[in-house]
Amino acid sequence: MQTTSRRKFLGICLGGLAAAGTAATAYPLLSYLAPRSIDETGGKVTFPETEIPPDGAKIFDYRGTTGVVIRKQSGELVALSAICTHLGCIVQWENEKQNFLCPCHAGRFTPDGAVISGPPPKPLAKLPITVANGVVTVG
Repeated sequence: MQTTSRRKFLGICLGGLAAAGTAATAYPLLSYLAPRSIDETGGKVTFPETEIPPDGAKIFDYRGTTGVVIRKQSGELVALSAICTHLGCIVQWENEKQNFLCPCHAGRFTPDGAVISGPPPKPLAKLPITVANGVVTVG
């Protein structure tokens, strides 16, 4: 009788430890994979227009992903998702060529996000942008 209750007690303890270990592993993994909500990120990103260099780019976090604002040679500002539409790599702005390069598979995009070459199937997603009183607002 005593060995049955001891065995039962040890089984309950081991089951509890296994459940706690599973929860301790699953929670961070799931919270990392789940996208942040718009409420959590505010839905908008603001920064001074002076942070965007002439013919250059500024990369920033946008709604749990990566965005980029570039200043074209004409001075116009364009906001795009910096996530390549091929495999999700982050594109890099090349000042000397005035286009985006995906470092994973050499996909190229125009300053407006259209595909120039490589494997990307779609253009980069455009993001809404406004400029008022020297402050850039994306979102």
